[in-house]
Amino acid sequence: METTIKQMILFGGSGDLSLRMLFPSLYFLARDGLLPNGFRILAVSRSISASNDFRDTLKQALVSQIPTEYFDAGCCERLSSCVETLKLDLGQRGEFVHLRNAVRKRESAGALYYLATSPGLYGATCHHLQSNGLVDDSSRVVLEKPIGYDLKTSRDINDAVGGVFSEDAIYRVDHYLGKETVQNLLALRFANIMLEPLWNRNAIEHVQITVSETVGVEGRWTFYNETGALRDMVQNHMLQLLCLVAMEAPGDMGADAVHGEKVKVLRALRPVEKNNVKTNTVRGQYAAGASGGRVVPGYSEEAGGEKSECETFVALRCDIDNWRWAGVPFYLRTGKRLAQRYTEVFIQFRAVPHSIYPGMTASELKANSLVIRLQPEEYIRLIMMNKAPGLTADGIRLQPLPLNLSWTDAFQGARRRIAYERLILDAIQGNKTLFVRRDEVETAWSWVDGIIDNWQAVNMVPQSYAAGTWGPSSAFALTERNGHTWHE
Repeated sequence: METTIKQMILFGGSGDLSLRMLFPSLYFLARDGLLPNGFRILAVSRSISASNDFRDTLKQALVSQIPTEYFDAGCCERLSSCVETLKLDLGQRGEFVHLRNAVRKRESAGALYYLATSPGLYGATCHHLQSNGLVDDSSRVVLEKPIGYDLKTSRDINDAVGGVFSEDAIYRVDHYLGKETVQNLLALRFANIMLEPLWNRNAIEHVQITVSETVGVEGRWTFYNETGALRDMVQNHMLQLLCLVAMEAPGDMGADAVHGEKVKVLRALRPVEKNNVKTNTVRGQYAAGASGGRVVPGYSEEAGGEKSECETFVALRCDIDNWRWAGVPFYLRTGKRLAQRYTEVFIQFRAVPHSIYPGMTASELKANSLVIRLQPEEYIRLIMMNKAPGLTADGIRLQPLPLNLSWTDAFQGARRRIAYERLILDAIQGNKTLFVRRDEVETAWSWVDGIIDNWQAVNMVPQSYAAGTWGPSSAFALTERNGHTWHE
């Protein structure tokens, strides 16, 4: 039985992630009575204000982030009273003595160290914690993505953090795994018998995973230009979704069982080689266009005309070389300044082998499909053929209709939770199932690095696409050469 942590040290406590996501998540956990009794938060930052002043800032942030119907002034006050601050430069080892004094005053075993900082600071921060006697057997550390820039830097970070904390105490965040619909994907697959016999190459023709954004890089140009869509979205979020779709049933919902099955999928991903990187991958970069009813600049124009070969769009064909998925293409697509904002998993089943309906060939019977929408709305729709109302002289008419499992309709009045609520609660309680294990991160980086190396080997630069469209034309060729089309 894992120990429940009662103190959280939040590095980067005054940053955007903390004020926009982490503290609102803590507010809802407190509102629902899910935080341990006596839970305390120490917000640490190089530029943070004194505790009383920061509490005022925190209250203002909660007022702006919490929907009015869920805001409780009393709960806001109670959470704020649990928060203290400490001004600390993480690069200065000598300053950690002040942290040691602040943590030890709390008289509770263990601590949850949440590093909402630059990944480049993870190793040094953990080392300074250890050298100041701030790490014991009940301590845990939470790491935000990205864990590195490539396989080498990922290993360097993991080695540095792993030299202080055991793997069991390291919680690597991918916030997509905290989303209700992502967790529901596991329930759909492994809590219902009807889909499992069909969840394989015999019944499924292809799978699509789309993460589409209408925004540009906004004020993150410098960071994004060093990262690109492949590193920023595919290496973590999209490969995690692919794993949940493709994994075998784990023996239980324990962390090791789930992580083990996901790693098997990642290891079965066929490498993208130099001789097929141009046919199996697409790189794009948005140019000026129209989005949201207004004219928007191109990617380079957002940095004053600076030229760049950073991709803001990527589409991939992935193949999983195992018995369940042999021959089934998985198409991944993500980009900025696209036509719509949504995230979904689309499962295309095979067509019926023979039509018994007069005047309708098997190809005219629309094949079943399953749409799992993660955002902005959350639903699951199974498209099935159905008899159309009325009479015709030539027999039954058919049309496709959805069986709709809408989260909003099924749970009317229920609040859509912030993904971080689930993740923070699990980290406090010691449940690692929805976090990412080291070998998952590094296996994903190894596969992604192969693509990047081959892009460079064949000098494959991003193709331009107009903002407000669905990306470069070659993205459509990626699926159409296999007789498939993107679901939109």
